[in-house]
This record gives sequence, structure tokens and C-alpha cells, in this order.
Amino acid sequence: MKIKEILVILEEMAPLAYAEDFDNVGLLVGNSETESTGVLVCHDALETVIDEAITKNCNLVVCFHPILFSGIKKITGKNYVERAILKAIKNDIAIYAVHTALDNHSAGVNKIFCDALGLTNTKVLIPKQNFIQKLVTYTTADNSEKVRNAMFQAGAGTIGNYDNCSFNTEGFFTFQGNEDSNPVIGERGKLHTGTEIKIEVVFEKHLQSKILKALFANHIYEEVAYEVYNLENSHQNIGLGMIGEFETEMDEKDFLHFVKDKMIADGIRHSSFLGKKIKKVAVLGGSGSFAIKNAIMSGADAFLTADLKYHQFYEAENRLLLADIGHFESERYTKNYIVDYLRKKILNFAIILSEENTNPVKYL
Repeated sequence: MKIKEILVILEEMAPLAYAEDFDNVGLLVGNSETESTGVLVCHDALETVIDEAITKNCNLVVCFHPILFSGIKKITGKNYVERAILKAIKNDIAIYAVHTALDNHSAGVNKIFCDALGLTNTKVLIPKQNFIQKLVTYTTADNSEKVRNAMFQAGAGTIGNYDNCSFNTEGFFTFQGNEDSNPVIGERGKLHTGTEIKIEVVFEKHLQSKILKALFANHIYEEVAYEVYNLENSHQNIGLGMIGEFETEMDEKDFLHFVKDKMIADGIRHSSFLGKKIKKVAVLGGSGSFAIKNAIMSGADAFLTADLKYHQFYEAENRLLLADIGHFESERYTKNYIVDYLRKKILNFAIILSEENTNPVKYL
């Protein structure tokens, strides 16, 4: 199969539209038209990982972190980024990154984190903003079901755990076509009145063109009346971080030992113990200092993340236990998830989990 066919599956797993604006996700190196010989899944696409891909005859490397993140003006091999890119290009190896596209997914990085700890009743900690749009259109009663179903199939009308959601009202309309018009109802040059169904649906904004295409293809009018609005509603099932609960509460020290064991962390830095039980836990894989206030507001007893600076531990404000378990450690099971997902979608094809440990942080 061609690399582009695998990329379609990866985008189903982690839609690129879910990624943060600052991020660099998707195909970073290579030609999507190339026939794939195999997929190597890793955390970081370092030079050693490219060597592993060559050895294992994989010409597509799927990484969590993008090896190309900020702008690059020269590729001379002077640093680890340039060396990895040069080797990938020389050996016709494509590199694809998921990063925050998977961070923001309800089944992604932070759900994987929660599942590793056995947390239940999980929900997104910071729901994504400015991501929902609303479409309003009008058609005849006879055409309304066809239009609704076409938009549903294109992805409209999904709200949380519900799909095929719409609101429909009957109203009175008027129109008069000019000499160039070709009305389905009435005659050109004459005022026509009647009743129509107003259909309202919401959708994730990256689906707009697909939904409009479905609308136009299934609507009977020559001129389709429609409106698209940006909504201020947050998307409850897409966003950064997650919060969940243990069935049985733990002492703070026991909790940190439990986390250290489950996430295979060599060390955990944490704020002062507060002498209270841990039951409700917020997590955010990777650098999550920006979410400390969100964790506090959520009522979490503890917040697990990484890359906390000295002064940020004060931000716990004696309201929760704040713990830095390590960047790599907080995301360590992500590549396993990607491999499992691809193996379920692509049968009888080489989907290989990288054996390279790309964690740059070591402990004595």
C-alpha cells in the first residue's frame, strides 16, 4: 500500500485539525505517493531510530514528537535534528508526527495516561475552544430528510455521546427568481410563497467543506440558502489533559509510589504533602504547567504532568498535590497505542514498535 493510504488511517486516529496552532504535525519528510515497505512507530524520530527503520526495512516512521518543530534554514547535519532529516531523505524514509493532534483526542495521550493508572469516569480537563460551528439551511419538507442524512454522514450533528442531532422548524418563505433563474418550485419572474423546513446542525469546524459539499449535492434548489456560525461553546470531548477518579482513595505517598511503578518513572518531583487522600486525579502528558489552575479548579486532589519549574510548584497553593513524573514517562505508552491502532486497521503488514529508548533524561 502507498504511504498516503496509511496517512489516512493515522488522521482517523488523530485528526490533524485537533492539533494546537503552534504545533507541526502530519507528514514532515517524504513522498506520500511512495509504496510503503513497513511502519516503525517511535516516540522521537532520532537518527538512531532512522537507523532502526533502515535495518527493519520500514520506509515510514511514525513519531509522537515532531523532529521538525521550529523553522529550519539549513540542513548540514550540524545537530541531531538535521542529522535525522538527512539520513531519512538519503534513505527515502518518510516521517509523520501526531503530537498534539493525539494530545487533544479523547482517546489519545491523556486517556492512555489515565488508563495506565486505572482512573475511571474520565473527562477532558481543558475543553478545546473555538472549534464548533453551526450550519443553518432551509429546504422543502420532502427534501429535508435527504439533506439531514447527507450532512450527518459527512460528520454533522454529533454532540458528545450523541449523533444525528439536529433542530428542525417549519416556517414561511418567499422568493422571486430573475430572468436567469431556474427555480425548482414556482416560475421565474413571479413571487412564490410557501413553507420550508429550517435545519440546524453543529459540527467540528474542520468538517465544514465536507458538510457543505454534502448539502449542495443533496439539496434540490438551484440556490441553496445557508448560514455558518462560529460558536463559543467549548468542545467537551476534545482538549488537553484529563481528569478521572480511583475507585479507592490512597495516601499521598502511596499514590506517588503507585504512579512511579505504573509509569515506570525513575524519579518524581512533587509539592508538599497536604495530609489528605488522593481520589480525583488530573493528568496532562508532556509539559503541563499551564494547566495547574485548571487542575485546581476541577477539584483534583493531585495533578500529574511534566517539565515543572521551581516556582511553579508554589502554584499548588496547598490545594492539591502537584507532581512532575517526567516528560517521556507521562507519554511513554503513546507509541504502544499507535502500534495497536494501526495493527487493527492494517492487517498482514509490518507495523513495528521501535526498540529505541529516546528519553534524553537520565537519573542517578
